Amino acid sequence: MQRSSSAPGQAETLEIIAFHLGDQQFCIKTTSIREIRGWAAATPLPHAPADVIGVMNLRGSVIPIIDLAARLGVRSNVDTARAAIVVAEVGRSIIGLVVDQVSDILSIRGDQIQPVPDLGVSFDPRFSHGIIPLERGMVCFLDLDHMFANLDDTASAA
Repeated sequence: MQRSSSAPGQAETLEIIAFHLGDQQFCIKTTSIREIRGWAAATPLPHAPADVIGVMNLRGSVIPIIDLAARLGVRSNVDTARAAIVVAEVGRSIIGLVVDQVSDILSIRGDQIQPVPDLGVSFDPRFSHGIIPLERGMVCFLDLDHMFANLDDTASAA
């Protein structure tokens, strides 16, 4: 996926934060992040979707806490001492994303992002902006706006 650039031959630079879910590494844009908090228990909600751990109070606002690994269908280690809650702004909503471990803040060029390969009918490539190959492995660049598009629909209906 080629990004626009301000000068010929230069690609846009993006700031991303990388984190682990199980043995896999993912990242999101730093502009989506409000803060990173240590693990804290959430208050469960009855009949909540499987990926919703519960809610927590963030300076007077109640926000949903999402098990990002469950949302993505990957194995995680949520109960580890290094687990963190990445508080992100998605559309008009604030949510907490539980990750196993935050690892890096990186600057990447937009032209480093490779398209997600076509994996068939049951795979939704809109959850990802693409794949970033790095020296120490590949990182899946998540698209939170598509992953949580239903949050804005719910907020506008309220």
